[in-house]
Amino acid sequence: MNTVVVTGAGSGMGRVTAQRFLREAWTVIGLDIVPIDLDSDNGRVLAATADVRDRAAVNRALAELLPRAGGAVHAVANVAGIYPPTTLETYTEETYRQIFDVNVLGILNVTAESVPHMPEHSAIVNFASVDGLTVSPGQLLYCASKAAVIMLTKSLAQELAPRRIRVNAIAPGWIDTPANRATGRMQAAAATIPLGRVGRPDEVAEWAWLLTGAGVAGYVTGTTVNISGGDHLG
Repeated sequence: MNTVVVTGAGSGMGRVTAQRFLREAWTVIGLDIVPIDLDSDNGRVLAATADVRDRAAVNRALAELLPRAGGAVHAVANVAGIYPPTTLETYTEETYRQIFDVNVLGILNVTAESVPHMPEHSAIVNFASVDGLTVSPGQLLYCASKAAVIMLTKSLAQELAPRRIRVNAIAPGWIDTPANRATGRMQAAAATIPLGRVGRPDEVAEWAWLLTGAGVAGYVTGTTVNISGGDHLG
């Protein structure tokens, strides 16, 4: 039995990523602050309401669910993230704490609690963003947090390599999610993307699967894959 921990599994990219692993007959341990409703047969979805900002809550969730999943974690997909807009004029200490605690501290907490249960040849994929590679106007703190995720990925890859645990990241650009649709900016964004469209959630989830599987990515660690249709080159 292979098991993946997916954060933010209750909606958006977290949900699509969890579904991708379910199609490969993996057991999914889903963590989110909202209820998780994923269809699966054979009881392969184990869900807990947990805030990734709270390491003790993550520990309790894994302690409860892991025995039912065989006791080992073979992959982690750190998907949970938030992106309220901020500028130098509008940011507050509260928004700073919220963004960095979810986007950066959350990855550290889930990784730290999962690694002791991860055998050799396991893998972690962190969801960064193309905004961690280039500046996005009006996203002062979000850009900074995702740049931190990219460097965190490199540092963790180096630290966990002796345990034969690989750590990579993906950096999506404009993806057709409900949250992005709600901005009303997707059509205009698509017109500026070299490939002429925004990405699909399943395309991002496929990279999460590839980077945590034991196939072609087995010799890849510390890398961030840019999934932006050419919106950011370099």
